[in-house]
Amino acid sequence: MEPEGGHDVREPMRGLNWTTIALIAGLVLLVLLVAYFATGRNSDQDKLTNAQIAATAPANREKLCASSNTYDLLKRELFRRAAQLRGTDQAAYDRLSAYAVLRMENPVMESEDKSNGAVNCAGSLSLDLPPGVAVVGGRRTLMSDIDYTVTPAADGSGNVVLLRNADAIIAPLATLARTEPTPQQPATNESATQLPERNEAAPQPEPPSPAVPQPTPQPSTARPSFSCADARTRGEVAVCSDGGLAALDRNMAAEYGRAFSVATPDQRDFLRQTARRFYAYRDRCPDRQCIAAAYAGRIREIRDIVEGRWQPPGQ
Repeated sequence: MEPEGGHDVREPMRGLNWTTIALIAGLVLLVLLVAYFATGRNSDQDKLTNAQIAATAPANREKLCASSNTYDLLKRELFRRAAQLRGTDQAAYDRLSAYAVLRMENPVMESEDKSNGAVNCAGSLSLDLPPGVAVVGGRRTLMSDIDYTVTPAADGSGNVVLLRNADAIIAPLATLARTEPTPQQPATNESATQLPERNEAAPQPEPPSPAVPQPTPQPSTARPSFSCADARTRGEVAVCSDGGLAALDRNMAAEYGRAFSVATPDQRDFLRQTARRFYAYRDRCPDRQCIAAAYAGRIREIRDIVEGRWQPPGQ
């Protein structure tokens, strides 16, 4: 017969097992709770959400279309391309651009290329020329609706701009010349003491005299690509009477010569056919602005033909 004392030994062991099980269960529950809260937290919850980034990025990109730095780039590009079209006076145009005033109305961002950070913009541009210079017709303010792209420079030096639809400004700007100074009226005691009514705090700067292009020459001194002694049509007479138009004519003739030397036989036929059409159009132009725009369009046409981008009308 088993002694009764044996029951007293096994009962404490049974109570210890239940305590251990309870402790293990509690630890497992604690681990599960910690794992739940650790994995349930979003690691990016302290960062800007995609929606927030999308809301702020366009606003910052739109500022590129209307920043003063972009306007300076646009102004320099307009003068650079005008000097290139004219074929001379690059240094003069570069210096004059610092004295011109560019204004933009309704600049808008039309699209964005996220692959390279380029922003496509559009707006109504006005360019006020410095005192003492003007384009054909005596105009000192040029206006046009333009498209432009602001994109980071490849070398990381900043932004660059690409201009489109700006020929209405570039072509006349290529005819820039000095205007005759207006005779100064002798000042009386009364007028000498009067203050300017406007722009008193920021007077318009005087352009550097040595840097402006040469004045428009008289008919006898203009030097286009043809002989002015044989000028007969209205277009030829206009070109011979204006140094800016004469420079455009020389530039166009040089472009034609370069293109013809490398053109294929078909391209040479196109160059001849379009030349006849260009001269007929130029000779019907009613004013110098029309002639300047015709020359600018002809130079582009020559380049398009020899580079394979030109298509005959109707195709």
